[in-house]
Amino acid sequence: MKIHVTETVLRDANQSLVATRMPEKDFDQILGTIDRAGYHSVECWGGATFDSCLRFLDEDPWERLRRLKSKMPNSKLQMLLRGQNILGYRHYADDVVRNFVRLSISNGIDILRIFDALNDLRNLEVAVEETIRCGGHAQGTIVYTLSPIHDLETYVRLGRDLARMGVHSLCIKDMAGIMSPKEAFDLIKALKAEVALPIYLHTHSTTGLGPMTLLKAAEAGVDGIDTAISSFSGGTSQPSTESLDYALKQFGYDTGLDTRVLKEINDFFKPIRDRYVGTGLLDPFVLSTETDALVYQIPGGMLSNLISQLKQQNAMNRLDEVLQETPRVRADLGYPPLVTPMSQIVGVQATANVLAGERYENVSKEVKAYLRGEYGQAPGAIDAGLTARVLGDEKPVTGRYADTLQPEFEKTRASLAGLAESDEDVLSYLLFPQIAEKFFQSRAEKRKNRVTYRIRPA
Repeated sequence: MKIHVTETVLRDANQSLVATRMPEKDFDQILGTIDRAGYHSVECWGGATFDSCLRFLDEDPWERLRRLKSKMPNSKLQMLLRGQNILGYRHYADDVVRNFVRLSISNGIDILRIFDALNDLRNLEVAVEETIRCGGHAQGTIVYTLSPIHDLETYVRLGRDLARMGVHSLCIKDMAGIMSPKEAFDLIKALKAEVALPIYLHTHSTTGLGPMTLLKAAEAGVDGIDTAISSFSGGTSQPSTESLDYALKQFGYDTGLDTRVLKEINDFFKPIRDRYVGTGLLDPFVLSTETDALVYQIPGGMLSNLISQLKQQNAMNRLDEVLQETPRVRADLGYPPLVTPMSQIVGVQATANVLAGERYENVSKEVKAYLRGEYGQAPGAIDAGLTARVLGDEKPVTGRYADTLQPEFEKTRASLAGLAESDEDVLSYLLFPQIAEKFFQSRAEKRKNRVTYRIRPA
């Protein structure tokens, strides 16, 4: 049996272990080797990479994507898309979603893994429809979590609904690494019985369950798994590519991977990992096995960013308190899965509650927006006292929130005349206005300086 393997070192492993701070220059030279390893796909864009390119790395994320495609022409490039949130932290109008999907595909993306943080499938419809229209592979995603209101039937129903939407494949996204081997086996078996689509499983090694969960998923008939090259695996990242390749082949599965090429890739990334350890960016905490995550359910990318934020506030000694407060905030908000943007929303509020010394003394604007229904339908009942405290007599939106939004793209493009150089720039601005504007100005200044330098010697 064939097991497709998706390599995550360029996106989720990078995001989970080093807060998405890996610049293009660190991996550019190994892309040709990755291209001949035999991966089903390479997850290399989306998630937090877009934000990080603009905010921290002084890179154009669109240019990064084009370079990735030029260096890996034989690989299917995969991205993570947050449905109506795209890659930002609010809902965008449908015209923005459609333009983003269209340009992602035309710039090199082949597979769009599309999810909604609340599993509100109304927030996936436009992205899925546009992906199919543009000839991309639409992978509909079930965000996996544990709570009193999430069970096997919930996830099977979501799988059936995604199939009816027309997606090409399904992904079970276990962003916190909390799915046990038994839960994986039972869910994949149940989905296989109900849905005639390829099923992929994404998990993390946070709790130590990851490798066992992926092996049991293979036994249940999963079609593909996500792994990270070993030097960037483990902890809050994915299980090791080489280890799973070795184990699966012994069980008779065909991964399509070339073991010798995998070693070349890993040997390349080892010194890069060591350099991050030396700078303190790769915190030993995210490399350890944290079984407490089975309680607080914080995903890898959220945990590494949370540690970074607490360090900046000189409050690392409050980490345990924040981790304990996180599930309490999550319960108050109706048990949303802790995946972007909900992971950030819940994490920031939990941190605020701890540092302020009083719960909800300061309520973030994102929590207020969530309570208004601006992110979609909460999975469970929201604490009535919190809603009353924040909204008062205001009635939350119960329909699809994007239906209340006016088209944004053309209006924004007109307003950026002279600053944005392309439709891609317009989208960058729509997602991260202040960060993108600063990047555009920096880009223009660099070009000006290069021209000055050329003229001066003459």
